[in-house]
Amino acid sequence: MIQFESPELLLLLLVLPAWGIWFWFRRKTTKPVLTYGRLAAFGKKTKTFWVWMSFFLLPFRLIGLSLLILAFARPQLVNNERIINSEGVDIILTLDISASMKAMDLRPNRLAAAKEVARDFVAGREADRIGLVVFAGQAFTQAPLTLDYDMIKNLLLSTTWDEANPGTAIGMALATSINRLRESDAKSKVIILLTDGRNNQGDIDPVTAADLALSMGVKVYTIGVGRLGEAQIPVKDQFGRTVLVNQTVDVDDETLTKVAETTGGKYYRATDNQSLRKIYAEIGALEKTKIEVKNYYQYDEIYHWFLLPGLLLLIFEFLLAKTRCRQAVSELGEELI
Repeated sequence: MIQFESPELLLLLLVLPAWGIWFWFRRKTTKPVLTYGRLAAFGKKTKTFWVWMSFFLLPFRLIGLSLLILAFARPQLVNNERIINSEGVDIILTLDISASMKAMDLRPNRLAAAKEVARDFVAGREADRIGLVVFAGQAFTQAPLTLDYDMIKNLLLSTTWDEANPGTAIGMALATSINRLRESDAKSKVIILLTDGRNNQGDIDPVTAADLALSMGVKVYTIGVGRLGEAQIPVKDQFGRTVLVNQTVDVDDETLTKVAETTGGKYYRATDNQSLRKIYAEIGALEKTKIEVKNYYQYDEIYHWFLLPGLLLLIFEFLLAKTRCRQAVSELGEELI
């Protein structure tokens, strides 16, 4: 990038075209002091190379003066170096994929709504490592901590219900997520756990897992998803047809609240798509990565790039005007610029 230390001097460039036009017309309209007889009788002389060169004297002068003006404005090369220091957050997204996540109180269903909002959450991060753990009756690591956000979003997109392992193992899901953060050296370690039920599977209960998270400096945000009362869920009847039945929403608010508060996190209840999106936005704001940007500038003077060519061009123009060009033009009975 080039900048000028005295950019106001560049206004002089606007004067040069007007000055050049004035000088040209002045030459055309100026009458010689002495009048000579017609030279036609002596034969018409052809224009030599130096006569043609005389037409370039004025452009040479204007270009040379332009280069000098640019030099006097002190052009500088600016080298900008940006150093970014970030205190990244390591985040594990822990997602319930049990069959109850088919419930349609969120549109089009709980799991689809949760995946969409989680993908948007991932897309909004910058310097954080993110991992993915899914669970039903068992917990599985889908992706370890990574900066490959496209991979996480693609995994979320392909995630579906786990009907082979019925139940909801919240404690095991937390333990698996904590294990993914065990070797993390990030300043902030976070688990965002979303579920629509209560712990009914696994060897570790959620509160014990919360104590383990606290000892390892892991903060847990819990989200209970599902509206109050009942929600419709698609099931297969005895004839293999898909029908909608009402199912009582059974979110363990008490345990999820205790898990979050034990670790310094917070419990949220999402009853529709809009509230779920707001929850992720709030968590994203609370766990915002601290990014410090320092700009260093180095200025290199480059006025000589313009000063030397400008001086050489003016000297060249002056010498031509006083020697060969003047002589060649005078032989034709004309005036030099």
